[in-house]
Amino acid sequence: MPKERAKILLAEDDPNLGILLVDYLEAEGLAVELCKDGELAWKAFQSDSFDLCLVDVMMPKMDGFSLAKKIRAKDKKVPLIFITARSFREDKIKGYSLEADDYITKPFDEEELLWKIKAIIRRGGSNAIESNSEIIAIGKYTFDLHNQLLIINDKAKRITEKEAEILNYLSWHRNKVIKRAEMVKELWGEEDYFLGRSLDVFITKIRKYLKEDPEISIENVFKVGFVFNVPQ
Repeated sequence: MPKERAKILLAEDDPNLGILLVDYLEAEGLAVELCKDGELAWKAFQSDSFDLCLVDVMMPKMDGFSLAKKIRAKDKKVPLIFITARSFREDKIKGYSLEADDYITKPFDEEELLWKIKAIIRRGGSNAIESNSEIIAIGKYTFDLHNQLLIINDKAKRITEKEAEILNYLSWHRNKVIKRAEMVKELWGEEDYFLGRSLDVFITKIRKYLKEDPEISIENVFKVGFVFNVPQ
């Protein structure tokens, strides 16, 4: 039987952004309920269960901070991400004080938002993530994320779960700078020097796994992170 899709509550009063996010996230295997103001979002939250809440701050009828307070009073554990144009330090502090899992300022990259959503839901132990991109082309390789298989020339190598997570992250962020600290936090849930060193070990292993395609490389960016170079 197919897995139940993770369900997202999206509270966003901008109709263009709301529809764009619904279309994008649902194309990536998530179910999304869009509410155009805080009151409608609160009613939806009371009548249904959600795996994660995406909440704009500036909304009519009930602002995002007020909505988050109500959500937290009802459910302490449901993941919550603010998506907002308000980038002032005091707003971010207020957002995190409401136990938000993240605070993302507009404009943002939809692909990065998707990765954050999936990482947060996975950390919460939900099995309700269904992706339409579990078979991923990486140069001459085929990467089967679900089965943890890396395939080239009809040869398959099964890699570990953590190696698969890291390779998947690299693939999502291919051909652009990946910040080490952000990557560590997304994959392990916290930033730590020793986790960063562990990441380096995994990167070395993945380089070896991909050596049969000389056009693929994982480039070190001094004091920043990596670039996963993959031919288009």
